[in-house]
Amino acid sequence: MEQNFTGIIIGAATFLVIGLFHPLVIKAEYHLGVRCWWLFLLSGILFAVLSLLVANDILSIVSGVVAFSSFWSIGEVFQQRKRVEKGWFPANPKRAGKK
Repeated sequence: MEQNFTGIIIGAATFLVIGLFHPLVIKAEYHLGVRCWWLFLLSGILFAVLSLLVANDILSIVSGVVAFSSFWSIGEVFQQRKRVEKGWFPANPKRAGKK
């Protein structure tokens, strides 16, 4: 029986990408505020294009996962601001009162 590790590799990579984006959104909102949303948009577009151009299936799929994680993060940055306002996460004292 031939083993196919593609599913495991993609699953692990997806798990790691999602795990990376969670603290990335928190840090981005803390340091840059919601104005960093365009960085996630740009990243998403770049990785979506990369996903279309890469010949390797695993790299193409992982690039797509990064692209859509980036797009999802745009909304999460704005949600993070609400979580900070509720006191669930610390606000950056250097940006007090700024949105």
